[in-house]
Amino acid sequence: MIQRYQAGSRMSQAVSANGFVFVAGQVADDRKAGIAGQTRDVLAAIDALLAEAGTSKDKLVAVNVFLPHIADFDAMNEVYDAWIDPANPPARACVEARLADPDLRVEMTAVAVV
Repeated sequence: MIQRYQAGSRMSQAVSANGFVFVAGQVADDRKAGIAGQTRDVLAAIDALLAEAGTSKDKLVAVNVFLPHIADFDAMNEVYDAWIDPANPPARACVEARLADPDLRVEMTAVAVV
């Protein structure tokens, strides 16, 4: 069974299928916040979507991080490291990439097991 969460005309914010939850790229609501604030917003959005789908960050299997300024890597990691379950860290990639809005400092996707 496939279940879509917060579905819109273009995309769903998360989709569960075959025991996995796929979280679409999440960005901060406050686009004027710095990298730490935006990272906290993004991680809170991921937490909320995982909870809505019946899972949590301790069941993450993969996270992809997109930073338009790789110089923000350490500051983003400071917030991410405080958030992640250290006993169950997911596979992760982090790349420098231009984002859709120049005010965005970070975007993340995630995959978790239900």
